[in-house]
Amino acid sequence: MTNSKYKRIRKVARKKKGPGSLIIIGGAEDKEHMRIILREVAQRSSQGSLVIVTAASEVPLDHWRDYRRIFSDLGVKRIEHLLIQDQNDGHSLEKILILKEARTVFFTGGDQLRITTKLGGTPVMDCIFEIYEAGGTIAGTSAGASMMGETMLMGGGSSGVESHKVGNWMMAPGLGLVENMVIDQHFAQRGRIGRLIRAVALNPGVLGIGVDEDTAIIIEESNFRVVGSNAVYVIDGHHVSYTNIAEASADKAMSIHDVRLHILIENEVFDLKTRKIETS
Repeated sequence: MTNSKYKRIRKVARKKKGPGSLIIIGGAEDKEHMRIILREVAQRSSQGSLVIVTAASEVPLDHWRDYRRIFSDLGVKRIEHLLIQDQNDGHSLEKILILKEARTVFFTGGDQLRITTKLGGTPVMDCIFEIYEAGGTIAGTSAGASMMGETMLMGGGSSGVESHKVGNWMMAPGLGLVENMVIDQHFAQRGRIGRLIRAVALNPGVLGIGVDEDTAIIIEESNFRVVGSNAVYVIDGHHVSYTNIAEASADKAMSIHDVRLHILIENEVFDLKTRKIETS
């Protein structure tokens, strides 16, 4: 694909309006009943197409069929499938054209490394950023949620005796749709508070956001609102006074002092600038 062709596609009358919305879903969202979270995604797709990205999945066609049915039931008229099977697809003019009229992009679950390794730094990902910058919505569930931060959590993810150890963690670069945030999903259901606290201990400047199943945060401008049936956990290390994570051996228990925890439920709002829960 030539640069001139790519630039013509990128111009598709997307006037920059500033960042749009991010819908970050903790996985296992309700697909059969009220579908509150997926309805939020559908409602943002009236001005253009909704593109479903199945790059994270081992069974992409199954995920495509399931979500196409759901979003069609929710009234979305134009639904496209962005099938990304390898790195070459991230440079494909054919794939870029699928995004031409997109107003909303939805990433399914699976393995977040499949998303970042296939799409990181590609023209397709550039187009997705441009949709967001033009006021569109980028949504993702499970792995599609984790990849939105600048850093992703990868290992040490289950509850059990190892969850509090200094060395039981793995991290990788995310796609960076949202800055200064590490996102974890299936949070309470898989006992992941230990690994998120470790991530914050490694860099107290970032916010750790843990999102339960059937729960999401919607980021717009400088705050987020919670939707769904469970909770969202915000771990703020801004005032941490001590942690042993840099000095202790990998098998030693982790220690951290003065870390702050907020737990939010549906309709509560968190201000990302002040790092406080908004009150009416």
